[in-house]
Amino acid sequence: MGVNGERGHRRTQAERSTATRSALIAAARRLFADQGYAATGREQIVDAAGVTRGAMYHHFTGKEDLFRAVYESVEADVVEAVLAAAGAGRDPASQLRLGAHAFLDTALDPAVQRIVLLDAPAVLDPAVHRELSEVYGLGIVRASVQEVMSAGQMARGPIEPIAHMLLAALHAAAQLVAGADDHRATRAEAGAAVDYVLDRLLEG
Repeated sequence: MGVNGERGHRRTQAERSTATRSALIAAARRLFADQGYAATGREQIVDAAGVTRGAMYHHFTGKEDLFRAVYESVEADVVEAVLAAAGAGRDPASQLRLGAHAFLDTALDPAVQRIVLLDAPAVLDPAVHRELSEVYGLGIVRASVQEVMSAGQMARGPIEPIAHMLLAALHAAAQLVAGADDHRATRAEAGAAVDYVLDRLLEG
């Protein structure tokens, strides 16, 4: 009975720890999206999460470390949306196009605008940003380009440079949407530009 009690206690502690971390990420995500990284203070985050400052430093080395966790949380949502949209495509080329447009659609989300597109390039260490880009963006684009080429819907070419250039173009278009006064009008213009680029690539 004593052993079972200890196991139950350990599980409870683990659950509490997970809940605390989740609360910090959720609170920071709301604040970073509303105010931006620079304008958000540590005390605001712990107050919004309903935890102590010590609890925050138990899980994260500082505000930048917490921002990385928030960034990964938002990027995971972006990837989920892109893959869900791409999955509706009838072939690799249409999947690439649908995924690209879904990515632009995520730029209408205030959290994606502020956290992923505007603050992340300035806040995260360049090496970390490159590493996360590989996980959440480049790997997907690379695989998509390879599938389109294998299906004969794009002329054979160097996959790595093409994937990097296409991802850079998509990010630039999304950042344009994020920084615009009229997000939806700019999203429509960016979508037309992305279609233009994809049409040229898929001519081969």
